[in-house]
Amino acid sequence: MFGRLLTQLLTPEPTPLPAPEARLALAALLVRLARADEHYTDPERARIDRVLANRYGVSPFEAAKIRAEAEVLEAEAPDTVRFTRALKDAVPHEDRMSLMEALWSVALIDNDRDPREDAMIRQAADLLGVSDMDRAIARQTIEKKQK
Repeated sequence: MFGRLLTQLLTPEPTPLPAPEARLALAALLVRLARADEHYTDPERARIDRVLANRYGVSPFEAAKIRAEAEVLEAEAPDTVRFTRALKDAVPHEDRMSLMEALWSVALIDNDRDPREDAMIRQAADLLGVSDMDRAIARQTIEKKQK
């Protein structure tokens, strides 16, 4: 599956991903975001695992396994555009706010708004077709939950 997903992400016009590959693409995007500030911490890993477990209804063990696969995929994938394109094809527009909330929950877990993480979320929102207003609403929602 991993090799097939990487090949799919590298094609110029990828077809929509099946659920397991879309799940891995989201995990890789979350890992890339967590690594954006060059401090990939245990709280970020735990948050990614929680997001995956809650979103996909998998056990904490399975979520950690998906994250570990995503860490390898993220390191090999050339750019963020591939992940967001795959997710845009796999996730209906009305569900993309939850993707924004997932991204913000990882970025804000350390209570620090790093400009590199902000820039990546802004890019992901643009590529996913999420408006600036909806991106801000997603951030505010997560900030309220973390207080």
